[in-house]
Amino acid sequence: MNAPPDQRDRLCRRMIAEAETADGHVSKTGRLHPLFGNGSLMAAARNRRLAAEPSFDDLQYCRCFETVLRHLIRFRINQKHS
Repeated sequence: MNAPPDQRDRLCRRMIAEAETADGHVSKTGRLHPLFGNGSLMAAARNRRLAAEPSFDDLQYCRCFETVLRHLIRFRINQKHS
């Protein structure tokens, strides 16, 4: 939520790519990726300044959550087709 709305799609794609890179690293080495952590999206997010997490009553939060879900769905669909 700290990212400007017009940059959220790009940031989300980047964090998913970072998590995927870290996951591959952990699988190969058994160690955390030095920059991206354990391969979770949460680890990728925690590399950035986090906003307070409001409830789903907050429309901006809902939009951010929707963005993440949309990109995760696309990522999973692309994985299955690769």
